Amino acid sequence: MVITELAVLKWLHILAMVYWLGGEWGVFQTSYYVVNRKLPIDERKRHMNTAYKIDILARTGILLLFPIGFHMGIFWGVQTLTGVWVTASWVFFTLWIALAWAAFFKRETDTGILLTRIDEQIRFVFIPLILVAAISSLLGYGPFEAGPMQKWFSAKVLVFSLLLMIGLKLRFIMREWTMLFRVLAEQPGNAEAESTLERSIRVARGMAYVYWVGIATVGFLGAVKPF
Repeated sequence: MVITELAVLKWLHILAMVYWLGGEWGVFQTSYYVVNRKLPIDERKRHMNTAYKIDILARTGILLLFPIGFHMGIFWGVQTLTGVWVTASWVFFTLWIALAWAAFFKRETDTGILLTRIDEQIRFVFIPLILVAAISSLLGYGPFEAGPMQKWFSAKVLVFSLLLMIGLKLRFIMREWTMLFRVLAEQPGNAEAESTLERSIRVARGMAYVYWVGIATVGFLGAVKPF
């Protein structure tokens, strides 16, 4: 049996998708306990920490998907940015993942909040970049190939960029959790903080449904390659 480079990349891609989808579901379920006012604040904070521990795996999966997909695109003949471009993508995303993990370990400190903000700023640059690249490619201007039965790749990148927008909003919400729990630790039962927490999580749950449909769509486009 010969283990090919493409086969390994497919395996990694599946793992990244599983951690992304499964992680988001875990955070969704845990959020019910985070906002439950009947629970002691320490118990709620414990559930919040559990949500963060689940979420970091989802974040890692999300960030791994692009370099893996970018690399696999060479084998599928849908993207011609090879060599240094592939190497640069792996280096860049490895550093980005390291930043996300550093923010996770420091999440309850001012340093953690700063690192999270840096993570968010990177997304403000990266998301428009791949969004424009996907639309440009679908219109026939590159950088990805979009001939007959090749448009699925650009469409997948397009959906992925839209999901990152939703993910960015969810990142804002989780960062807000940290700030709100600081308030609740000092002022238990603070009505304004409780209301803000409940409102933000209601928004997050609504977005989560769209998120899951989008993740399924990304998986479908990659597996079926319909156009």
